[in-house]
Amino acid sequence: MKRITGIAMVLKSIKKTEKLLPEQVSEQIINLITQKQLKAGEKLPNEFELAEKLAVGRGTIREAIKILVSKNVVEIRRGCGTFVCSRPGMVDDPLGFAFIPDKKKLALDLCEIRLMIEPEIAALAARRAEEHEIKKLQKFADEVAELCKNQEQHMEKDIEFHEWIAKLSKNSVVSNLVPVIQQGIAVFIQVTDRALAMETVRTHQKIVDAIREGDETKAREAMLEHLTINRDLIHEMGLPQ
Repeated sequence: MKRITGIAMVLKSIKKTEKLLPEQVSEQIINLITQKQLKAGEKLPNEFELAEKLAVGRGTIREAIKILVSKNVVEIRRGCGTFVCSRPGMVDDPLGFAFIPDKKKLALDLCEIRLMIEPEIAALAARRAEEHEIKKLQKFADEVAELCKNQEQHMEKDIEFHEWIAKLSKNSVVSNLVPVIQQGIAVFIQVTDRALAMETVRTHQKIVDAIREGDETKAREAMLEHLTINRDLIHEMGLPQ
């Protein structure tokens, strides 16, 4: 009886290892992406090459790829192959904003978070940004301004503007964290009905100018002003909960 129980435990352990193998292989593929420094949009080796390199069956590779697709690390393009996602590992709406029914409270809560960290990010950008990077930031600001002037949707460009400031901070954690928070910009634009357009243009330019001057204090204050105006207008609008 003890022998049978022992065999059962071994078989259970083997099964468990088999279940974990695709997960282990998915981690090896992530290491491969990191070691080869594959960037967003770059193609992974094909299934046969991966199986040979990692010394596992092609079925295991397929399961591992499925895991990585579910984690938004890679995407499969039919007839073309498997490619690194634009933001590897970052799923859409990771904090579940879509499931928070009170959009006004969500917008205000996001304002609190942004006020905590983005002024300091702007200060870091003022300290570390290079001239060619600031030119790109100005380009984003100009594109937002043009869209606002024409009363067109500027959400995507607004997000790019703030994400680029995060990149200029040269802090790898910040540059991954800010895109998650920037999901909330869509909420701001929705609840304010574009009422912030002209203030957005003005305060964006103040932020760019401060970063260009390398003035950390001014950059911090400009970002604080930008976010405070957002918060105050949302407070005043008295939108339904």
